[in-house]
Amino acid sequence: MSEYSHVKSTKLVLKGQNKGKKKKHKDKKRKSANDEDKLDIIGGWWRVSGFGDIAGTVAIEMQNNSYIHALDTGLFTLGAPHGDGEGPDPPEQLTAIKLSDTRIALKSGYGKYLGINSDGLVMGRSDAIGSREQWEPVFQDGKMALLAANSCFISYSDDGDIVAKSKTAGDNEMLKIRTNTEREVKHKDELADEDRGNVKSCEVNYVKKFQSFQDRRLRVNEEDASTLKKARMDGKFHEALLDRRSKMKADRYCK
Repeated sequence: MSEYSHVKSTKLVLKGQNKGKKKKHKDKKRKSANDEDKLDIIGGWWRVSGFGDIAGTVAIEMQNNSYIHALDTGLFTLGAPHGDGEGPDPPEQLTAIKLSDTRIALKSGYGKYLGINSDGLVMGRSDAIGSREQWEPVFQDGKMALLAANSCFISYSDDGDIVAKSKTAGDNEMLKIRTNTEREVKHKDELADEDRGNVKSCEVNYVKKFQSFQDRRLRVNEEDASTLKKARMDGKFHEALLDRRSKMKADRYCK
């Protein structure tokens, strides 16, 4: 397995998880498990849901816990099923390289690019990326298929080979791309820095951001800020801030 010594594995990191009190430990573990179910994570490998998620080390799952497996002949087969919570083995790990907004290249642990031959057989014997080494992930209705350069979707044959021979994507062509790259989980209440704090501090933040500063003086509207509180409750906070700045005639976007 020395050929795979350069294939790196990193543990999934979910940001924003803080240690709580012992009393809430079970609840936090249960919440973490539920989050993993929603993200479809197996052994630190999470399912990508869009083209932007595809990067770095990936694995292609054709069936539940069965991945495309590289052979030393340059061919590929469907690997043996893995146990629950077990990620892909090193021969099942690939490197994804983005070529455009829709296409990627895939490199095996042997350092060869995946492509197809004239018979639609998926092979990994190329040292460079040509037209046959380009792949297009297709996402629709929460499902995914992988389109080869011959405009056919990949699947596996009765002989266990990985092939691209179907012009349409049916159940046999459905797959998952998993990656173990770090996934950043954003908080639902994430706000812009300028929107943090009370209404007056927010107003100062926006004045600093947009004011022209011709004479190096900060001009903040001195009118009652109670209208800002109401506007924030009504979802019209930024409109109210803009209106107050326009009255000061110092904002470069309000003149």
